[in-house]
Amino acid sequence: MEHIIKNGLLTVAVSERGAELRSIRDAGGTEYLWQGDPRYWPDRALNLFPFVARLTEGKYSLDGEIYELPIHGFAPYSDFRATENTGTRLTLELRDSPETLKMYPRRFCFRVVYALAGDTLTVAYEVENRDVRPLRFGLGGHPGFNVPLREGLRFEDYRLRFSAPCRPMRVGFTPDCFVSGRDAPYPLEDGRILPLSHGLFDDDAVVLRDMCREVTLESELDGRSVTVSFPQMPYLGIWHAPRTDAPYVCIEPWLSLPAHAGERTVFEKRPDLAKIGPGETYRNIWSVAIR
Repeated sequence: MEHIIKNGLLTVAVSERGAELRSIRDAGGTEYLWQGDPRYWPDRALNLFPFVARLTEGKYSLDGEIYELPIHGFAPYSDFRATENTGTRLTLELRDSPETLKMYPRRFCFRVVYALAGDTLTVAYEVENRDVRPLRFGLGGHPGFNVPLREGLRFEDYRLRFSAPCRPMRVGFTPDCFVSGRDAPYPLEDGRILPLSHGLFDDDAVVLRDMCREVTLESELDGRSVTVSFPQMPYLGIWHAPRTDAPYVCIEPWLSLPAHAGERTVFEKRPDLAKIGPGETYRNIWSVAIR
């Protein structure tokens, strides 16, 4: 089932499956969100919980026991329940169940709150610990945006522009997309600009740290743009299907990283995972501005 929120500038559709964004349209009808295509990537805007990306052999350790999780956790493949829709604000939640407890032995409530204000869609992640033990988790967004946004333009006519000069580091990955530990400087043009090209993703995602936490997808030939702001997320994934001419780019704010190559992830020992005590609620807000 899909839910709609809208104002005079934007209309947003969200599915209960994964609390996934399905559409972001402006008043003129332009679609900004990637609409999914199995030739490239069938999804549109995944919400990642309780882990981001891959685990070694799909397994991790918690409380001395071994559990299995799918890539990006179970949230993208779970049915959320809508608990609020005011017309401009939508709340969906996922609570622990017998199925989740087999993969993640904690009682929790994961809420995704979408809210419109002017030309901006805010996305709030709320994680409530309903267990008697500490809750550790990873978290992230995985939205894809159409490129080009204007008919007649090319993918290469667009760029990503960070809102301030920065000197990001690229997180090192192995060919099978695990953290290698070999991070390296990732220079930007004029300290701010990353030109888009399909070849940028021949080795899969570009994942950055130590970057400015606001980035705009834009073209000098197009008046439309998408700005993603993620003040509480220390990592940014940039991706489209490797070695293809895919007409989209994912701009992915991440709280945490995938597993390290060759290592079984132990949740208690991962400093990048969030940790909250019994009865506590964690909140992380990011946004998408359409201009």
